[in-house]
Amino acid sequence: MHVVGTQVIPEQGGRAGFTVEFVGEGGEIVSVSLRNDAGGSLNRMNAVERAKEVMMELANTETNDLENGESPTGQPNMRRSARFNKDTDEMERQLDEGLEDSFPASDPVSVTVSTIPTDRAKKH
Repeated sequence: MHVVGTQVIPEQGGRAGFTVEFVGEGGEIVSVSLRNDAGGSLNRMNAVERAKEVMMELANTETNDLENGESPTGQPNMRRSARFNKDTDEMERQLDEGLEDSFPASDPVSVTVSTIPTDRAKKH
């Protein structure tokens, strides 16, 4: 994949972390979601480098280890998705976070009032 562009998308203004998207010349997009630590050391400037490190770690991981639920160190992979664990509380939290992050993008509610007179005004 030949990368032609990179986008850094903040999650909750960067407080929660960042999503880094690498765009290929054929329209491919690879996204890496990074969570910020308690100290907030992840920022827009170092997120791309950290995303590259994560992709290198992934590239060096044996496929059969991932299928067996093991991390690259051979330890059991304890991070499963909320959907895999059927963790509805976590899925709700993620949904709420996504809705908060995309709030101003939705159209505002539109209310219209008709000012056209009706026959009732003529009869009285």
